[in-house]
Amino acid sequence: MARPILSRIALMTAPAALYALSALAHPAWAALDIGDPAPKFTANAALGGKTFRYSLADALAKGPVVLYFFPAADSNDCSIEAHAFAEAVDQFAALGATVIGVSADDIDTLSKFSVKSCQSRFPVASDEAKTVINGFDALMQTRPDFANRLSYVISPDGKVAYYYQNLNPDKHVERTLNAVRALPKATAAK
Repeated sequence: MARPILSRIALMTAPAALYALSALAHPAWAALDIGDPAPKFTANAALGGKTFRYSLADALAKGPVVLYFFPAADSNDCSIEAHAFAEAVDQFAALGATVIGVSADDIDTLSKFSVKSCQSRFPVASDEAKTVINGFDALMQTRPDFANRLSYVISPDGKVAYYYQNLNPDKHVERTLNAVRALPKATAAK
């Protein structure tokens, strides 16, 4: 007969038990780690209702990129987050950084979202096949049809400089802006 999990944890050494309990208390964080190379991608994107082909490599040639994943265009929290990024675009630009949002929504949906919620201030890319989402470990584990709310700062050398994962949209802009500010000056303003 299998022992209940808490009984098995009680039989472990103290450090092992603490680790096991912390794993139970916190969901698994799926994200590329700091210093990992960011997968290069191209995708259909929309800015101000117009579609184009976005290239991460081209964007990185100009400076750092804030790449954020979001579950669904036009949902309340995703609209709040997009609006917050739109309001902060000039602050990112002053630091030499650009912003791109990615979701599994189709390009027609994102074209409208780029005007309405993104206020035509930054592009959003469609990843219906979820190749970019999977490449950045941004798939929502509990709802695999959606991207998780996960933000990355990618330095011009193509490496992850920072990431933040939280379904609450409130801190993504603040945290990524602070991470871009913390980049070495030669890296931030390429």
